[in-house]
Amino acid sequence: MTVYQFSAENTAGKEVSLDQFEGKVLVIANTASKCGLTPQYGDLQKLYEQYHDQGLEIIGFPCNQFGAQEPGSSEEAESFCQINYGVSFPVFAKIEVNGAEEHPLFTYLKEQQPGNTEDSAIQWNFTKFLVNRSGEVVGRFEPKETPEVMTSAIEELL
Repeated sequence: MTVYQFSAENTAGKEVSLDQFEGKVLVIANTASKCGLTPQYGDLQKLYEQYHDQGLEIIGFPCNQFGAQEPGSSEEAESFCQINYGVSFPVFAKIEVNGAEEHPLFTYLKEQQPGNTEDSAIQWNFTKFLVNRSGEVVGRFEPKETPEVMTSAIEELL
């Protein structure tokens, strides 16, 4: 199994298969627009601009599970990213990343890279998963680790 077997709803309500990213290096992150870590949108955009032509894709999944820091609609979250941080990478519809209603993609990501917690739960906004060109989850970066920390790992995969 790889991340390419999953799909997710975009902000227009259309189900989108992640197989469209096959052969790319991916960063998949749960995000929020009213969080102290929200400036990471800008850092992710910088990585996207620097490495997109070499095969990097970044996918953001807004989530309201941590401190209710993504209170608006999916469309509002996407618009916020574009207006405030110039985000041009795909931002999907809001999802849950922990618990009974968590999105199956995040269940899979956590199984592949459980992180430092006993139950592999995502602890906060901006947990970032790194996926190689074969769709295998090869890294997990916790919220307080800035996107720049991923640079050397991304370069190795490109």
